[in-house]
This record gives sequence, C-alpha cells and structure tokens, in this order.
Amino acid sequence: MRSLVVEHPLLAHKLTVLRDATTDSATFRNLVDEMVTLLAYEATRGLSTRPYDIVTPVAAMTGVHLTKPRPMVVPILRAGLGMLDGMLRLIPTAEVGFLGMVRDEESLLASTYAERIPTDLTGRQVFVLDPMLATGGTLVTAVELMLDRGARDVTAIVLLAAPEGLAHVESAFADRDADVTVVMAGLDEHLNDVGYIVPGLGDAGDRLYGSV
Repeated sequence: MRSLVVEHPLLAHKLTVLRDATTDSATFRNLVDEMVTLLAYEATRGLSTRPYDIVTPVAAMTGVHLTKPRPMVVPILRAGLGMLDGMLRLIPTAEVGFLGMVRDEESLLASTYAERIPTDLTGRQVFVLDPMLATGGTLVTAVELMLDRGARDVTAIVLLAAPEGLAHVESAFADRDADVTVVMAGLDEHLNDVGYIVPGLGDAGDRLYGSV
C-alpha cells in the first residue's frame, strides 16, 4: 500500500479556500472539480498504455494509447459525485461505476446501500473517489469490494486524510496481493471525538450540496 500527498501551490491555495467556513457551495463545488483534475494528473501516472502507430503531418511515429479494458472510476455517493467531472475531464474514456455508502454516526462503521459496479474487475485499473479519508472504514470497505471482484490496481483519490484513517487503510491492505494507493491533497492533524478531520473542512457532502 502506498500513499502520496501532492504538494503544489495551486492545490494548497484551493484547499485553503475549501476549508474556509464562509466559502459558499457553488465556489466549493468548482474548487473540488479543479482540485480533482490536479490530483488525477498525479494519480494516473501509472495508467497502462500500449504502442500505437500513427502518421503525423511530417512523419510516421509510434505513440501510445491506453490499454483495454478501460479504467473504472467509482465515486462514493454522495460526496464523491462532486469529484467525478474533474476526474473524467482527464480520462473521458473511463467507465463509471457508483457505490452508495453511509457511515453510522455512533459506531462510525460504513455500510453499502447501493452499487452499480461490474461483477468482474479483472485487469481493470480502478479509481475510487471520496473527498474525506477520516476513520478509513468507508474506503477500506470500498476497496475490499473492488479486490473481491478481481481488481488488483486500486487508487483512491481524496482531498483530505486523517492519520488514523490512513493508518487503517495501510493496515488493511499491507499484506494483500494488490497495488493499493491513496493520493491526497492534504494530510491533517487528527480526528475529533465524533470522527471529523481536524482542522478539516467540515462535512464535504453538506458543503457540496447543502445539508439535506
């Protein structure tokens, strides 16, 4: 299992605005979209390619095309939906699955209430989108599902992570025969007593869509 904090002045600036409690939902959504594209640039460095012959206006050459099967992008509902467009902007040919998960606010355990993901992910590179890696329970459950369906290359893209959540993910997949990676814009200080990241940015879903 590997983790990467992407350090870039544009990401740092946008993350600061995201954290600000006075930032409105429309601005928040736009910033998340932009940040995910920047994070995806780093997260997709290991995409599989194959040689591809073309003819330019000047000469013949061998370039590359992405291999098949196409990458699979899986946002975790609901907050992960706010990251989807930013990801597809970089890899528009990817296929999209959906995973609905909810965390019990008392036990902090995650459960799945809906999913639309192929039953066979063998050979697929999978990208899981979730803004916050807090306790790690949601992400561990999601990645376990991908591995159970045959995926062996899973990258999670998150905006913020807590050390406790990252440690949970590392422990869960340390000995698994799979390439699991977490790419993030920031690693924060700790979790508070109700499982929120500190200093964090609050509830990402509420800040994206309102507190429905």
